[in-house]
Amino acid sequence: MTTSRVPRLPLGDAKAAADEAGVPDYMAELSIFQVLLNHPQLARALNDLLATMLWHGALDCRLRELIIMRISWLTGSDYEWTQHWRVASRLGVSANDLLGVRDWQAYTGFGPAERAVLAATDDVVHDGAVSADSWSACERELHSDRTVLVELITAIGAWRMIASITRSLNVPLEEGVSSWPPDGRSP
Repeated sequence: MTTSRVPRLPLGDAKAAADEAGVPDYMAELSIFQVLLNHPQLARALNDLLATMLWHGALDCRLRELIIMRISWLTGSDYEWTQHWRVASRLGVSANDLLGVRDWQAYTGFGPAERAVLAATDDVVHDGAVSADSWSACERELHSDRTVLVELITAIGAWRMIASITRSLNVPLEEGVSSWPPDGRSP
């Protein structure tokens, strides 16, 4: 098991810090929040940002999860891949589609909308911004919906940041959770 560079708070302390910061108690059960709650205000801000997109988002949840999985794969973030494998699976995203993000250009199961957002994701991870061609494809496939387009870019940026946080702080997987589901293969 990985040792976090910033110690995880014990569960009781994490729940107390979550309560004080206004972060839902159940988030304190996650290793990432046991680390982030060393800075309660920041933990709350990140929780609020992510929760807005997860629970109240305008972007299709399937597309969001494919984006997160692609970022996880490109950045080697085992923590995000593992967490969102479970989230995406519960939302009904097929294992084939989740594995398809590993090499989405060759995967035949994705249509134009998936390809557009995954190209935009690759652009941001590799170049720091969405290219003109990818932006045009996203506008077309997401029907130029400004709310969705802003959320798309925010989601890519936010989960790119989370991948950097989890890797830089060596956030470990929760106890009993298997690495890189479903097959243990990492990038």
